[in-house]
Amino acid sequence: MDTNVEMKTDGPRIVYVKPVFVADLPKEVRDEAGELEQLYAVHDQNGEQLALVSNRKLAFSLARQHDLAPVNVH
Repeated sequence: MDTNVEMKTDGPRIVYVKPVFVADLPKEVRDEAGELEQLYAVHDQNGEQLALVSNRKLAFSLARQHDLAPVNVH
């Protein structure tokens, strides 16, 4: 499920990490998610999805690798 992404690094430095249910995603994403029931989306301050990854730890790590400050969203 994890693929390389090109994250935007211009603009605000905060990104939001939120869990998403695989069942709510398009079929091609559901197929790629395999047995996972939940993924984690990384969004910018405008709500644009920057990445979709398999777990929260990876979402935070990905953000930090791009010098972004991740914030958990419930």
